Amino acid sequence: MEFLKKNYEKILLGLVLAGLIGALVFMLFFISADRQAMQEHSEGVLNPRVVALTNMDLAMQSNSIARLQSPYVLDFETGNKVFNPMEWQKGLDGLPIKVSKVGPQVCVVTNISPLFLVITLDSVTTNELGARYTLGLEKQAATTAAKRRKQQRFVSVGDKPNDFFSLVEVKGSPENPDALMIKLVDSGDTVSVSRDKAFRRVDAYSADFRYDPERKTFRGRRIGDKVSFGGTDYLVVEVNQNELILADQTNQKKASLPFAP
Repeated sequence: MEFLKKNYEKILLGLVLAGLIGALVFMLFFISADRQAMQEHSEGVLNPRVVALTNMDLAMQSNSIARLQSPYVLDFETGNKVFNPMEWQKGLDGLPIKVSKVGPQVCVVTNISPLFLVITLDSVTTNELGARYTLGLEKQAATTAAKRRKQQRFVSVGDKPNDFFSLVEVKGSPENPDALMIKLVDSGDTVSVSRDKAFRRVDAYSADFRYDPERKTFRGRRIGDKVSFGGTDYLVVEVNQNELILADQTNQKKASLPFAP
């Protein structure tokens, strides 16, 4: 005890010095660890770890683009009954008829006939001036019935062209020719006409058709003719060897009627 009483100050000072030394040693390790932590943090900020992204799922976008390229078409005209309810019309017998079974689409073309331009050598007359030829001209496609009847034209060698043709050459004897070569005014073609063989050219067609809902039959209709059925007037705008085309006079809508012989 005497020793402690005489040396307690030295012992206390020694303990303080030991504590200071321990604190210094701890500070060395703490500073080293803190420096290492700061270095690791700075490296992580400047050189972050990059993780590769996975492929994006674009299936929905690709499907949308594909649908836009081939859009779905809705038919609201022929088979739809919500936007186009079924219409009916009273028939000749008083019973209702579906509108889909009336109109030009139910017309039936029964025949299509060609309309010819026919030129014939009818007779030959001779006099002191030479031979004179009588040619028959039939224009079946003419617009009026009077012009469709057979007409005669008289021509001799050297005559000027008439309104239909001109005489180019006489083959054989002038009094009894084998054939006459004539030049057509409208086409410029040179054709042959003889007593035994007339010249024939298709200029147009006429059509026969029927409309069963009203039991109507139309014969020999040609371009420009007007017909009426189903309470509507129609104009024949085209006739060829395969079809008849009618135009509704209320809206100019055309209907093509095929001919299947």
